[in-house]
Amino acid sequence: MSIRKHAWSGLFVLFAVALVIAGLIDNAKLFTLTLLNGLTLAALYFLVASGFTLIFGLMRNVNLAHGSLYLLGAYVGYSVGQFTGSWVMAVIAGFASSALFGMLMQVLVFKRMEGQDLRQTLVTIGLSIVMADIFMWIWGGDTYQFDAPEWMTGRMPMPFVNYYPTFRFLVLLGAIAIGVLLWLLLNRTHVGKMIRAGVDDKQMLSASGVNVQQIFIVTFAIGAGLAGLGGVIGGTALSISPGEDVRYLLASLVVVIVGGIGSISGAAIGALLIGIAETFGLAYTPTYGVVFTFVLLVVALAFKPEGLMGVKR
Repeated sequence: MSIRKHAWSGLFVLFAVALVIAGLIDNAKLFTLTLLNGLTLAALYFLVASGFTLIFGLMRNVNLAHGSLYLLGAYVGYSVGQFTGSWVMAVIAGFASSALFGMLMQVLVFKRMEGQDLRQTLVTIGLSIVMADIFMWIWGGDTYQFDAPEWMTGRMPMPFVNYYPTFRFLVLLGAIAIGVLLWLLLNRTHVGKMIRAGVDDKQMLSASGVNVQQIFIVTFAIGAGLAGLGGVIGGTALSISPGEDVRYLLASLVVVIVGGIGSISGAAIGALLIGIAETFGLAYTPTYGVVFTFVLLVVALAFKPEGLMGVKR
């Protein structure tokens, strides 16, 4: 089985290398630009999906209002940024507002519906619809965009495309840093061990004197805050508009399912695959570009339903 697994991995690597070479030969500028856009989109997807991984993957809370947390952070961050003139304050406000709302959701909703997946699904769908209407009422249907600080603007030299926006590179580096910190938190700290223990056996952890609900509230706050942070980053790199909540909720679902439920490294791999598939699909086959994302989902469910980095339970 191990030999067969390595054989498939080798074939996949050879296929990927062949595609890269073919793309560079055909149109090096388009290929490189699309690849860079795919990497930065994957970084943005990972920021949002990593929070979803904590909430859905680890805590087993079916939160279909996660996209609304993204949009909440984006809108609140934009308003605070406009008022203060500071992009850093917008980032803080976006993270804090979504984290606070996530804590309220854990206390008022999920604590009362533990293990009731259907009720959690229906309630969070209703909550996301209500939040979307409130956002429309307060901020209208206009499209907004953050202004990045001057030190984040500009362009960096890059082979084949000459220059590429500096901010997008910083998004990629930031996503990598957050991914490493989350992995260390969950796998190398006492708090991370308590989070995983609380999910696996809440009664036993509670009997040892740990306040499990406090652990869950903090975990939910971190996951929700990452969605709000993604809202400010996404609003700076792209834009903010109604309907973005659905887009990022679907992206987070696909990333977590493809990468593996409860795995930070799986979320990173899933985000990378989805981001690159989406950008290359739109660049080379615009009519069917969106199909590539769901092809990956179907393939993952068919051949590895637990996800690329998931564990069978």
